[in-house]
Amino acid sequence: MKLTTFAPEFAEALPILEQIEAAGFEAYFVGGSVRDNLLGLPIHDVDIATSAYPAEIKQIFKRTVDTGIQHGTVMILDHGNGYEVTTFRTETGYQDFRRPDSVTFVRSLEEDLKRRDFTINALAMRADGEIIDLFDGIADLKAHKIRAVGVADERFHEDALRMMRAVRFESQLGFSVAETTQAAIEKHAALLEKIAIERIHVEFMKLMQGIERQNGLRTFIDTGLYRYCPDLADQLLALERLTALPTEQLHDESAVWLVVTYLLGQTPAQAGRFLKHWKSANDVIDAVKAGLVLLPKLLTATADQWDLYQAGQAVLVISLQIAQLVTTATIPTADWLERYDRLQIKQKADLAINGQILMQNGFQPGPILGKTLAILERKVVLDELLNTTEALLKAAK
Repeated sequence: MKLTTFAPEFAEALPILEQIEAAGFEAYFVGGSVRDNLLGLPIHDVDIATSAYPAEIKQIFKRTVDTGIQHGTVMILDHGNGYEVTTFRTETGYQDFRRPDSVTFVRSLEEDLKRRDFTINALAMRADGEIIDLFDGIADLKAHKIRAVGVADERFHEDALRMMRAVRFESQLGFSVAETTQAAIEKHAALLEKIAIERIHVEFMKLMQGIERQNGLRTFIDTGLYRYCPDLADQLLALERLTALPTEQLHDESAVWLVVTYLLGQTPAQAGRFLKHWKSANDVIDAVKAGLVLLPKLLTATADQWDLYQAGQAVLVISLQIAQLVTTATIPTADWLERYDRLQIKQKADLAINGQILMQNGFQPGPILGKTLAILERKVVLDELLNTTEALLKAAK
Protein backbone atom coordinates (compact mmCIF):
# COMPACT_ATOMS: atom_id res chain seq x y z
CA MET A 1 0.00 0.00 0.00
CA LYS A 2 1.22 3.48 -0.84
CA LEU A 3 -0.36 6.73 0.30
CA THR A 4 -0.51 9.56 -2.21
CA THR A 5 -1.47 12.30 0.23
CA PHE A 6 0.03 13.08 3.62
CA ALA A 7 -1.57 14.37 6.79
CA PRO A 8 -0.14 17.81 7.66
CA GLU A 9 1.69 16.32 10.66
CA PHE A 10 3.60 13.95 8.38
CA ALA A 11 4.26 16.65 5.78
CA GLU A 12 5.86 18.87 8.45
CA ALA A 13 8.10 16.04 9.67
CA LEU A 14 9.03 14.79 6.20
CA PRO A 15 12.28 16.83 6.03
CA ILE A 16 13.51 14.94 9.12
CA LEU A 17 13.14 11.59 7.34
CA GLU A 18 14.73 12.96 4.20
CA GLN A 19 17.77 14.29 6.07
CA ILE A 20 18.31 10.95 7.80
CA GLU A 21 18.00 9.10 4.50
CA ALA A 22 20.37 11.56 2.81
CA ALA A 23 22.96 10.61 5.43
CA GLY A 24 22.68 6.96 4.35
CA PHE A 25 20.30 5.60 7.00
CA GLU A 26 16.74 4.26 6.98
CA ALA A 27 13.94 6.28 8.57
CA TYR A 28 10.20 5.65 8.89
CA PHE A 29 7.10 7.05 10.50
CA VAL A 30 5.93 4.35 12.92
CA GLY A 31 3.26 3.33 15.40
CA GLY A 32 0.07 5.09 16.36
CA SER A 33 0.43 7.99 13.95
CA VAL A 34 0.49 5.63 10.96
CA ARG A 35 -2.48 3.69 12.37
CA ASP A 36 -4.54 6.81 13.02
CA ASN A 37 -3.75 8.23 9.58
CA LEU A 38 -5.03 5.05 7.93
CA LEU A 39 -8.18 5.21 10.08
CA GLY A 40 -8.76 8.87 9.25
CA LEU A 41 -8.36 9.88 12.89
CA PRO A 42 -6.54 12.96 14.23
CA ILE A 43 -2.79 12.46 14.62
CA HIS A 44 -1.34 13.51 17.96
CA ASP A 45 2.35 12.60 17.97
CA VAL A 46 4.52 11.69 15.01
CA ASP A 47 7.10 9.07 15.97
CA ILE A 48 10.10 8.28 13.79
CA ALA A 49 12.21 5.11 13.86
CA THR A 50 15.61 4.89 12.23
CA SER A 51 18.59 2.63 11.61
CA ALA A 52 20.86 5.49 12.73
CA TYR A 53 22.24 5.21 16.25
CA PRO A 54 21.71 8.15 18.65
CA ALA A 55 25.26 9.44 18.18
CA GLU A 56 24.76 9.37 14.42
CA ILE A 57 21.47 11.28 14.68
CA LYS A 58 23.23 13.95 16.75
CA GLN A 59 25.82 14.32 14.00
CA ILE A 60 23.12 14.82 11.36
CA PHE A 61 21.09 17.42 13.27
CA LYS A 62 22.44 20.47 15.07
CA ARG A 63 19.67 20.88 17.64
CA THR A 64 18.82 17.75 19.64
CA VAL A 65 17.77 16.83 23.17
CA ASP A 66 18.53 13.49 24.84
CA THR A 67 14.99 12.61 25.94
CA GLY A 68 15.60 8.87 26.38
CA ILE A 69 18.99 8.17 24.91
CA GLN A 70 19.48 4.97 26.94
CA HIS A 71 16.55 3.56 24.95
CA GLY A 72 17.73 5.14 21.71
CA THR A 73 15.44 8.19 21.69
CA VAL A 74 16.65 11.64 20.71
CA MET A 75 14.41 14.65 20.16
CA ILE A 76 15.18 16.74 17.09
CA LEU A 77 14.21 20.40 17.33
CA ASP A 78 13.13 21.77 13.97
CA HIS A 79 11.28 25.03 13.19
CA GLY A 80 9.66 25.19 16.60
CA ASN A 81 8.65 21.53 16.61
CA GLY A 82 10.14 18.59 18.47
CA TYR A 83 10.32 15.16 16.84
CA GLU A 84 11.27 12.04 18.77
CA VAL A 85 13.53 9.81 16.72
CA THR A 86 14.27 6.34 18.10
CA THR A 87 16.88 3.88 16.91
CA PHE A 88 15.68 0.41 15.85
CA ARG A 89 16.17 -1.80 18.88
CA THR A 90 15.61 -5.18 20.45
CA GLU A 91 14.85 -5.71 24.12
CA THR A 92 15.60 -8.58 26.49
CA GLY A 93 14.71 -9.47 30.07
CA TYR A 94 11.60 -8.01 31.69
CA GLN A 95 12.09 -8.59 35.41
CA ASP A 96 9.39 -6.07 36.37
CA PHE A 97 6.99 -7.00 33.53
CA ARG A 98 7.15 -3.39 32.34
CA ARG A 99 10.64 -2.31 31.23
CA PRO A 100 13.40 -4.26 29.50
CA ASP A 101 16.54 -5.09 31.45
CA SER A 102 18.64 -4.36 28.39
CA VAL A 103 18.22 -2.62 25.04
CA THR A 104 20.31 -3.40 21.96
CA PHE A 105 20.42 -1.05 19.00
CA VAL A 106 20.01 -2.78 15.64
CA ARG A 107 19.88 -1.80 11.97
CA SER A 108 16.79 -3.90 11.11
CA LEU A 109 13.28 -2.43 10.92
CA GLU A 110 11.75 -5.91 11.22
CA GLU A 111 13.59 -6.59 14.48
CA ASP A 112 12.25 -3.30 15.82
CA LEU A 113 8.65 -3.82 14.75
CA LYS A 114 8.39 -7.39 16.05
CA ARG A 115 8.81 -6.17 19.67
CA ARG A 116 5.77 -3.85 19.43
CA ASP A 117 2.47 -4.57 21.15
CA PHE A 118 -0.26 -4.96 18.51
CA THR A 119 -0.23 -5.46 14.76
CA ILE A 120 -2.12 -2.21 14.17
CA ASN A 121 0.72 -0.39 15.96
CA ALA A 122 3.49 -2.26 14.13
CA LEU A 123 3.06 -0.36 10.88
CA ALA A 124 5.75 1.84 9.34
CA MET A 125 5.62 4.38 6.53
CA ARG A 126 8.42 5.49 4.22
CA ALA A 127 8.97 9.09 3.16
CA ASP A 128 7.31 8.30 -0.17
CA GLY A 129 4.11 7.08 1.54
CA GLU A 130 4.72 3.34 1.17
CA ILE A 131 3.33 1.37 4.13
CA ILE A 132 5.50 -1.38 5.58
CA ASP A 133 3.20 -4.04 7.05
CA LEU A 134 5.13 -7.08 8.25
CA PHE A 135 2.48 -8.48 10.63
CA ASP A 136 -0.81 -8.01 8.75
CA GLY A 137 -1.70 -4.87 10.65
CA ILE A 138 -3.67 -3.45 7.72
CA ALA A 139 -5.82 -6.58 7.58
CA ASP A 140 -6.50 -6.20 11.30
CA LEU A 141 -7.35 -2.53 10.81
CA LYS A 142 -9.89 -3.50 8.17
CA ALA A 143 -11.26 -6.28 10.39
CA HIS A 144 -11.30 -3.96 13.44
CA LYS A 145 -9.16 -6.42 15.40
CA ILE A 146 -6.64 -5.84 18.17
CA ARG A 147 -4.10 -8.64 17.84
CA ALA A 148 -0.76 -9.03 19.58
CA VAL A 149 2.34 -9.10 17.42
CA GLY A 150 3.70 -12.65 17.32
CA VAL A 151 3.09 -14.68 20.47
CA ALA A 152 0.68 -12.81 22.75
CA ASP A 153 2.01 -14.50 25.91
CA GLU A 154 5.46 -13.07 25.20
CA ARG A 155 4.16 -9.57 24.49
CA PHE A 156 2.27 -9.44 27.81
CA HIS A 157 5.21 -10.86 29.75
CA GLU A 158 7.37 -8.11 28.26
CA ASP A 159 4.94 -5.42 29.37
CA ALA A 160 1.87 -6.37 31.39
CA LEU A 161 0.36 -2.91 30.86
CA ARG A 162 -0.27 -3.98 27.26
CA MET A 163 -3.27 -5.94 28.52
CA MET A 164 -4.90 -2.71 29.69
CA ARG A 165 -3.86 -1.05 26.44
CA ALA A 166 -5.74 -3.75 24.53
CA VAL A 167 -9.05 -3.04 26.25
CA ARG A 168 -8.38 0.69 26.03
CA PHE A 169 -7.91 0.47 22.25
CA GLU A 170 -11.07 -1.63 22.08
CA SER A 171 -12.94 1.29 23.62
CA GLN A 172 -11.14 4.10 21.81
CA LEU A 173 -11.24 2.60 18.32
CA GLY A 174 -14.41 0.53 18.53
CA PHE A 175 -12.40 -2.62 17.70
CA SER A 176 -12.55 -6.08 19.29
CA VAL A 177 -9.69 -8.04 20.80
CA ALA A 178 -8.72 -11.11 18.78
CA GLU A 179 -9.60 -14.42 20.47
CA THR A 180 -6.01 -15.61 20.92
CA THR A 181 -4.99 -12.23 22.31
CA GLN A 182 -7.95 -12.15 24.70
CA ALA A 183 -7.15 -15.68 25.88
CA ALA A 184 -3.60 -14.56 26.67
CA ILE A 185 -4.90 -11.57 28.63
CA GLU A 186 -7.15 -13.86 30.67
CA LYS A 187 -4.21 -16.19 31.28
CA HIS A 188 -1.83 -13.46 32.42
CA ALA A 189 -4.24 -10.94 34.01
CA ALA A 190 -2.58 -11.31 37.42
CA LEU A 191 0.59 -9.75 36.01
CA LEU A 192 -1.24 -6.42 36.16
CA GLU A 193 -0.41 -6.36 39.88
CA LYS A 194 3.21 -5.74 38.86
CA ILE A 195 2.29 -2.44 37.20
CA ALA A 196 2.24 0.96 38.93
CA ILE A 197 -1.28 2.15 39.73
CA GLU A 198 -0.61 5.47 38.00
CA ARG A 199 -0.09 3.67 34.68
CA ILE A 200 -3.19 1.51 35.12
CA HIS A 201 -5.14 4.67 35.97
CA VAL A 202 -4.16 6.31 32.66
CA GLU A 203 -5.32 3.30 30.62
CA PHE A 204 -8.55 2.83 32.58
CA MET A 205 -9.40 6.49 32.12
CA LYS A 206 -8.84 6.25 28.35
CA LEU A 207 -11.01 3.13 28.31
CA MET A 208 -13.82 4.93 30.12
CA GLN A 209 -13.58 7.96 27.84
CA GLY A 210 -13.65 5.94 24.61
CA ILE A 211 -16.41 5.81 22.01
CA GLU A 212 -17.14 2.14 22.77
CA ARG A 213 -16.48 1.88 26.49
CA GLN A 214 -19.06 -0.91 26.87
CA ASN A 215 -16.95 -3.18 24.66
CA GLY A 216 -13.75 -2.30 26.49
CA LEU A 217 -15.42 -2.82 29.86
CA ARG A 218 -16.85 -6.14 28.71
CA THR A 219 -13.36 -7.46 27.94
CA PHE A 220 -11.97 -5.81 31.09
CA ILE A 221 -14.48 -7.90 33.06
CA ASP A 222 -14.39 -11.12 31.04
CA THR A 223 -10.59 -11.39 31.16
CA GLY A 224 -10.51 -10.75 34.91
CA LEU A 225 -8.32 -7.65 34.62
CA TYR A 226 -10.66 -5.83 37.01
CA ARG A 227 -9.65 -8.19 39.83
CA TYR A 228 -6.16 -6.68 39.83
CA CYS A 229 -7.22 -3.04 39.94
CA PRO A 230 -7.58 -1.10 43.22
CA ASP A 231 -10.72 -1.99 45.18
CA LEU A 232 -12.53 -3.59 42.21
CA ALA A 233 -11.92 -7.30 42.86
CA ASP A 234 -15.28 -7.80 44.61
CA GLN A 235 -17.27 -5.30 42.53
CA LEU A 236 -18.39 -7.44 39.60
CA LEU A 237 -22.08 -6.50 39.90
CA ALA A 238 -21.32 -2.78 39.93
CA LEU A 239 -19.05 -3.18 36.91
CA GLU A 240 -21.79 -5.06 35.09
CA ARG A 241 -24.12 -2.14 35.76
CA LEU A 242 -21.45 0.16 34.36
CA THR A 243 -21.41 -1.77 31.08
CA ALA A 244 -25.20 -1.50 30.84
CA LEU A 245 -25.28 2.30 30.87
CA PRO A 246 -26.18 4.30 27.74
CA THR A 247 -23.37 4.93 25.29
CA GLU A 248 -22.95 8.68 25.78
CA GLN A 249 -19.23 9.44 25.71
CA LEU A 250 -17.60 10.74 28.88
CA HIS A 251 -14.88 13.36 28.47
CA ASP A 252 -14.23 14.60 32.00
CA GLU A 253 -12.17 12.50 34.42
CA SER A 254 -14.31 13.62 37.35
CA ALA A 255 -17.44 12.49 35.49
CA VAL A 256 -15.89 9.06 34.95
CA TRP A 257 -15.08 8.60 38.61
CA LEU A 258 -18.43 10.02 39.68
CA VAL A 259 -20.38 7.38 37.77
CA VAL A 260 -18.00 4.63 38.94
CA THR A 261 -18.21 5.56 42.62
CA TYR A 262 -21.98 6.12 42.42
CA LEU A 263 -22.54 2.65 40.97
CA LEU A 264 -20.19 1.21 43.58
CA GLY A 265 -22.57 2.70 46.17
CA GLN A 266 -19.86 4.71 47.85
CA THR A 267 -20.29 7.58 50.27
CA PRO A 268 -18.17 10.69 49.69
CA ALA A 269 -15.73 9.52 52.36
CA GLN A 270 -15.46 6.04 50.82
CA ALA A 271 -14.97 7.57 47.38
CA GLY A 272 -12.16 9.72 48.74
CA ARG A 273 -10.30 6.64 49.97
CA PHE A 274 -11.06 4.71 46.77
CA LEU A 275 -9.71 7.48 44.56
CA LYS A 276 -6.61 7.86 46.73
CA HIS A 277 -5.91 4.19 46.05
CA TRP A 278 -6.23 4.99 42.33
CA LYS A 279 -3.76 7.87 42.76
CA SER A 280 -6.29 10.44 41.56
CA ALA A 281 -5.54 14.15 41.78
CA ASN A 282 -6.96 16.02 44.76
CA ASP A 283 -9.11 18.31 42.62
CA VAL A 284 -10.70 15.27 40.99
CA ILE A 285 -11.34 13.69 44.38
CA ASP A 286 -12.96 16.89 45.67
CA ALA A 287 -15.20 17.14 42.59
CA VAL A 288 -16.32 13.51 42.87
CA LYS A 289 -17.10 13.82 46.57
CA ALA A 290 -19.16 16.94 45.90
CA GLY A 291 -20.89 15.18 43.03
CA LEU A 292 -21.86 12.26 45.25
CA VAL A 293 -23.60 14.72 47.57
CA LEU A 294 -25.44 16.49 44.74
CA LEU A 295 -26.27 13.58 42.42
CA PRO A 296 -28.89 11.84 44.63
CA LYS A 297 -30.62 15.19 45.14
CA LEU A 298 -30.77 15.80 41.39
CA LEU A 299 -32.21 12.32 40.86
CA THR A 300 -34.93 12.96 43.45
CA ALA A 301 -35.41 16.63 42.45
CA THR A 302 -34.72 17.71 46.04
CA ALA A 303 -31.66 19.90 45.47
CA ASP A 304 -32.16 23.48 46.62
CA GLN A 305 -30.20 26.64 45.84
CA TRP A 306 -27.74 25.97 48.66
CA ASP A 307 -26.97 22.52 47.25
CA LEU A 308 -26.29 24.01 43.80
CA TYR A 309 -24.15 26.77 45.31
CA GLN A 310 -22.05 24.37 47.37
CA ALA A 311 -21.47 22.11 44.39
CA GLY A 312 -20.51 24.85 41.94
CA GLN A 313 -21.05 24.94 38.20
CA ALA A 314 -18.42 22.37 37.16
CA VAL A 315 -19.70 19.74 39.61
CA LEU A 316 -23.31 20.53 38.65
CA VAL A 317 -22.54 19.94 34.97
CA ILE A 318 -20.91 16.53 35.49
CA SER A 319 -23.57 15.52 38.02
CA LEU A 320 -26.31 16.30 35.50
CA GLN A 321 -24.50 14.26 32.85
CA ILE A 322 -24.24 11.27 35.17
CA ALA A 323 -27.84 11.69 36.35
CA GLN A 324 -28.95 11.32 32.73
CA LEU A 325 -26.86 8.15 32.42
CA VAL A 326 -28.03 6.33 35.53
CA THR A 327 -31.79 6.90 35.28
CA THR A 328 -34.43 6.47 32.61
CA ALA A 329 -36.36 9.41 34.05
CA THR A 330 -36.11 12.78 32.35
CA ILE A 331 -33.59 15.08 34.01
CA PRO A 332 -34.47 18.76 33.41
CA THR A 333 -30.87 19.77 32.78
CA ALA A 334 -31.67 23.21 31.39
CA ASP A 335 -33.87 24.00 34.39
CA TRP A 336 -31.15 23.06 36.88
CA LEU A 337 -28.56 25.12 35.01
CA GLU A 338 -30.94 28.07 34.90
CA ARG A 339 -31.53 27.79 38.64
CA TYR A 340 -27.79 27.89 39.16
CA ASP A 341 -27.41 30.91 36.87
CA ARG A 342 -30.06 32.76 38.88
CA LEU A 343 -28.09 32.46 42.13
CA GLN A 344 -27.22 35.91 43.46
CA ILE A 345 -23.70 34.76 44.26
CA LYS A 346 -21.63 31.88 42.92
CA GLN A 347 -18.89 32.01 45.57
CA LYS A 348 -18.29 33.59 48.97
CA ALA A 349 -16.15 36.33 47.43
CA ASP A 350 -19.26 37.57 45.59
CA LEU A 351 -20.94 38.46 48.90
CA ALA A 352 -21.44 42.24 49.16
CA ILE A 353 -20.06 42.21 52.70
CA ASN A 354 -17.00 40.79 54.42
CA GLY A 355 -15.34 40.69 57.81
CA GLN A 356 -13.61 44.03 57.33
CA ILE A 357 -16.87 45.82 56.56
CA LEU A 358 -18.54 44.24 59.59
CA MET A 359 -15.68 45.33 61.87
CA GLN A 360 -15.89 48.86 60.46
CA ASN A 361 -19.50 48.79 61.59
CA GLY A 362 -18.88 47.77 65.17
CA PHE A 363 -18.41 44.00 65.03
CA GLN A 364 -15.56 42.50 67.02
CA PRO A 365 -13.20 39.93 65.47
CA GLY A 366 -13.85 36.36 66.58
CA PRO A 367 -16.09 33.32 66.04
CA ILE A 368 -19.29 35.38 66.04
CA LEU A 369 -18.03 37.40 63.08
CA GLY A 370 -17.45 34.26 61.02
CA LYS A 371 -20.79 32.78 62.04
CA THR A 372 -22.58 35.99 61.05
CA LEU A 373 -20.97 35.96 57.61
CA ALA A 374 -21.93 32.30 57.13
CA ILE A 375 -25.57 33.05 58.01
CA LEU A 376 -25.65 36.02 55.61
CA GLU A 377 -24.07 33.93 52.85
CA ARG A 378 -26.71 31.23 53.18
CA LYS A 379 -29.59 33.72 53.29
CA VAL A 380 -28.35 35.41 50.11
CA VAL A 381 -28.01 32.09 48.31
CA LEU A 382 -31.54 31.12 49.36
CA ASP A 383 -32.85 34.54 48.24
CA GLU A 384 -33.89 35.45 51.77
CA LEU A 385 -31.74 38.59 51.53
CA LEU A 386 -30.63 40.82 48.68
CA ASN A 387 -26.90 40.81 48.07
CA THR A 388 -26.34 44.48 48.85
CA THR A 389 -24.07 45.89 51.53
CA GLU A 390 -26.95 47.92 52.97
CA ALA A 391 -29.31 44.96 53.26
CA LEU A 392 -26.66 42.68 54.71
CA LEU A 393 -25.48 45.22 57.29
CA LYS A 394 -29.05 45.77 58.38
CA ALA A 395 -29.61 42.02 58.74
CA ALA A 396 -26.32 41.55 60.60
CA LYS A 397 -27.26 44.11 63.24
